[in-house]
Amino acid sequence: MSFDEKYAWPRSQQPASTPSPRGPRQRMVSPWLVSLLTFLVLCSLLVLGTSLWREYKALREADARNVYGTPREIEPRGDLSEVEKTNIAIYKRTKPAVVHITSMSVQRDEWTLNIQEVPEGTGSGFIWDEGGHIVTNYHVIKSGPTALVTLADHSTYRATRIGAAPDKDLAVLRIDAPKGKLAPIRLGKSEDLQVGQMAYAIGNPFGLDLTLTTGVISALGREIQSVTKRTIKNVIQTDAAINPGNSGGPLLDSAGRLIGVNTAIYSPSGSSAGIGFAIPVDEVNRVVPQLIKKGKLERPGLGIQVFNDQISRNLGANKGTLVYQVLPGSAAARAGIRPTQRTPTGDILRGDIISAIDDQPIAKANDLFDILEKYKVGDTVSVTVIRDDEEVKLQVTLGSAD
Repeated sequence: MSFDEKYAWPRSQQPASTPSPRGPRQRMVSPWLVSLLTFLVLCSLLVLGTSLWREYKALREADARNVYGTPREIEPRGDLSEVEKTNIAIYKRTKPAVVHITSMSVQRDEWTLNIQEVPEGTGSGFIWDEGGHIVTNYHVIKSGPTALVTLADHSTYRATRIGAAPDKDLAVLRIDAPKGKLAPIRLGKSEDLQVGQMAYAIGNPFGLDLTLTTGVISALGREIQSVTKRTIKNVIQTDAAINPGNSGGPLLDSAGRLIGVNTAIYSPSGSSAGIGFAIPVDEVNRVVPQLIKKGKLERPGLGIQVFNDQISRNLGANKGTLVYQVLPGSAAARAGIRPTQRTPTGDILRGDIISAIDDQPIAKANDLFDILEKYKVGDTVSVTVIRDDEEVKLQVTLGSAD
């Protein structure tokens, strides 16, 4: 008996066939085919969306280029401030007077043995007069016997050294340039300067020509050492940036007048730290004419040599400076100033102790030299000396210390 026969429903019990509410039975779609179609539709939408976004972005960028790709309207600036006008006027007026100096030395080439000039250093300077005299620092030109001077119009001339005052760190060069190219700097004075005044420096820091820096006068009456270790007094301190290459250039006031010669900076790094020093113009105006006329600074002197301060104190000079030697035929010899001597028995016979000149007290040896610098050769001064514990006043006509 077959399975169908064995388990066949009785005809009376077989379930009646009921029609499907959906109609005739249909074949079902495969699930993976549905997924594939869904994936393809999503990819098509993504590609279409990306394309539409790129087109939209391109249109925006094109619009932006059209809007922002044209020159903007210039906003009117208005007038310059008074400070700016002053700065510009000072620079324009003074620029033709400022020069760039290259110190030259002569060397022999070690391979060809040819003698050639090579640069030794650079600095700044300024035109003093229509005779072609150039003022600068002594330390700018001390390393070479010759120098090249470049004017504001970039024309260059060979300069000759006219005179130098190493103790004052000042020197004068001369160039043979047409008068039309020589614009002498305008002179001011330094005796009435005040802390807080505006100060302007023009020079060639780091070889960058004609640079203007501004600041104020920070202090007055400073002291610095020259290349000879002599003290330069009454130096101007400024915070106008002064860097290597500024040396020898002018320091100006707000009227564009020379008030000092930039000569040194105080800086551990060698660059501007806001403390610069300038030789006062009153000293410059006293020294430069002598350098032009005589080639050196004529210093008035008594014609004496003095002990250093330590020895003076050890020999009983509690104040002033003790005379060690009086030069024969000198101003001091004619006035009767006595030197220190050693007796035949070896004892020291103390000489005169100079304690004042024209009632200006002398506490140490440098005071004597500083006071004498205020006078000229030929001036007569009253010299107060302590002799045998008594004060004696002598009239001395100053001679030359050189």
